[in-house]
Amino acid sequence: MIDLYYWTTPNGHKVTLFLEEAGLPYRIVPINIGKGEQFAADFLKISPNNRIPAIVDHAPADGGAPLPVFESGAILLYLADKTGQFIAPDLRRRNETLQWLFWQMGGLGPMAGQNHHFTQYAPEPIPYAIERYVKETARLYAVLNKHLAGREFIAGDYSIADMACYPWIVPHERQGQNLDDFPELKRWFAAIRERPATQRAYALAKEINPAPVVTAEAKRVLFGQDASTVRPA
Repeated sequence: MIDLYYWTTPNGHKVTLFLEEAGLPYRIVPINIGKGEQFAADFLKISPNNRIPAIVDHAPADGGAPLPVFESGAILLYLADKTGQFIAPDLRRRNETLQWLFWQMGGLGPMAGQNHHFTQYAPEPIPYAIERYVKETARLYAVLNKHLAGREFIAGDYSIADMACYPWIVPHERQGQNLDDFPELKRWFAAIRERPATQRAYALAKEINPAPVVTAEAKRVLFGQDASTVRPA
């Protein structure tokens, strides 16, 4: 059994996509980040960076004590290795998958995240920041679009690279992007959207957080952190 500490964000969706595809038994532990539940002491023992998602695997391969894993990319890789699914066994395709997984973690996610912040949540518009991140998001979309030419999925077969990237493309309209400008990406996106596991994962999100609203208090919690918010050991 996997315990999944989860909220309905792109990074959270990555892990439900995997678990639904793989058919692993799991239990959702909702962590409402708008209410500050990510700062609870018990959660910080699992995810010291006070971020979702995180998991606890109660049946790790070494047969030892339950194993916590935080960071969405690390979780995807851990689950892929645990199950032998959604990552190629051969050297070259495995490394291709990992390169695009890290591309998402280091590029698409952070840049689209800053896009969301400055276009949706900043207390006042900052034109330079908005233009900077909307343009960089478009550049990253173009990189993925170019790579997908002649490919069904990012690394050949459907993999953790696709699961990592897809949730960050779902809010493309909020990011100021038109998928018609990226036809290969649009084709790939539509194919993943129609997968039964994808539909189950996003239906689950609606059950857990049926009316997502970022209130003023949630903004304070989410965007008001500094060194003082890190609990001492």
